[in-house]
Formats: sequence, C-alpha cells, structure tokens
Amino acid sequence: MKKYIITSLLLAVSTFAPRICFAQVTAQDTIVIDTIYANDTKNVALFFPEPIRQGITGAENFIFTYNREKEQYFGLLQAKPGKESNLLIVNRDGSIFSYIVRYKAQLSKFNYFIPKSSSIGNERPILNDSISVVTAESNVDNRNYYYQKFSSYLLERKQRVGRIKKRTEGIVLSVENIVFDTEQLYFVIQIKNNSTLDYDLNFLKLSVETRQKGKKKSLQRLYQEPIFKHNMPSKITENETVRFVYVLPKFSLTNDRRAIFELHEKDGERNIELKISHSYINNPN
Repeated sequence: MKKYIITSLLLAVSTFAPRICFAQVTAQDTIVIDTIYANDTKNVALFFPEPIRQGITGAENFIFTYNREKEQYFGLLQAKPGKESNLLIVNRDGSIFSYIVRYKAQLSKFNYFIPKSSSIGNERPILNDSISVVTAESNVDNRNYYYQKFSSYLLERKQRVGRIKKRTEGIVLSVENIVFDTEQLYFVIQIKNNSTLDYDLNFLKLSVETRQKGKKKSLQRLYQEPIFKHNMPSKITENETVRFVYVLPKFSLTNDRRAIFELHEKDGERNIELKISHSYINNPN
C-alpha cells in the first residue's frame, strides 16, 4: 500500500471535528497513513482488534458500512469513481485508525486485518498499566488471529458454494461455502440436529479419496489435517443448528479424486459421509 506521512492528528480529523473529539497522539513525530483501494463491484473487508464504534468517510463516493446496533469487529468499504478521500475509524476502546481511500477498478486485495499497532492514537488518555495489556497482545499468534477473524467474517456472510448436503436419522451435515484466501481453503460447515436426541460429536475428518481404475477397482483415502478450527462444537442439542469453519492448506483435485467429510457420533451410530466433487474444491469462492 502506498504510504502517506502526516505530522499532526489534527490534519487527519479536522474534517470530522463536529462529530468526534480530538485524540491523544502516541509519542511519535510522524504518523504513517496507509492507502486502501475499493470499487463498486466488490466488498473490501476491514477487521479491527476491537469492535467498531464509529466509521466516517470524507466523501460521498465512499461508503463504509458496519453494524451500528451490535458492535462487530469488521466493516465493509465500497467506492465509486471519484477523487480520493479518507476514512476514520474509532474502536470501542477509543483507538483511532485513519486511512487514505481511493477508487480502483481492479482490486488485488479484499481483506485487511488491522493490528492494534496501526492505531494513530486514542480519543481518551491511555493509562500506564495498559502497557502490559499491549505487550500481552503482541504475543498472540498472528496467523491464528487472521484465521479467526476471517472465519468470523465468513460466518456472517450468506454466500453459498452450492448444494452439498447429506442427512441420516435427523442429522444433516452440509458444506455451505468453500473460500480460497491466501494459501488456505476455508470450509464453512453446518450441522443441524432435527432429531429429539442430542448429538455428541466424536470427530469430523476430511479426506481425499482416489478411485483406482481397472479390473480391480479400489478406493484409497488420505486424511487432510486442518490447521485451524473456528467455533467447532462438541455437542449439538436437539433442534439445534451449529455453523463453524475448517481451515486447511490449499489443495486441488483431479477428476478421479473427491473430498469426503466423515462425521462420527460419540457412543452412537448416526454417522455421515459427505462427498464433495473435485469441481467444488477446484473452484472455490
């Protein structure tokens, strides 16, 4: 991203002075302002370390939407052709984030995960004992933080990859979405318990099955270990629906292979095998 340098927070927020108070600037001589590109055909998602309390754009050709009723960690930016502007974000804890925003017809990046260190200041004084909190946060695994935030974002969306569903005795297993991001595949999974008995989950495994051709046909399965699980349940009570995300390293399949999710019940026999065609794996969202 192209960098802009400003030497005063006053320059960044003066446009919005009637709507937001001036912030306390951290002890720096200069503040680096990043540029975020957006257009009117794609959603650009911004994930913040704390829920968004306020988001303001400086021009009408930029729109930043976020949940105003229930504070959430992400917002969506869209833009129409026009002059560049700026975006000001205030988190629930008072942290302030400022960006230059520009329209771009072709986008190469659709998700921004904003670290707390990118804050340009705070709208209220920061106490000395907050230093230990920042230090603890810096030790969080960045990759898991990314997986968690992006998984949460996918669960909020209504996007579907197709009709991938299997049921047995009131238990319905479905894959709602398959998304490719960076070097990972994200599987948005739903389990619905329409029965009158709770479902205790023993395991859910993903494997790649190869169908051997010839006179002696056989099947070989190679299990794929997820690198992250988000909101994985251990029990689905009667009439309950749960949704969660499996994150795996990206892979593709030839025509003679397919992916299979195996759902097994603990101390029960309501097991499901959900087969996924290679076309879904090779053409994720």
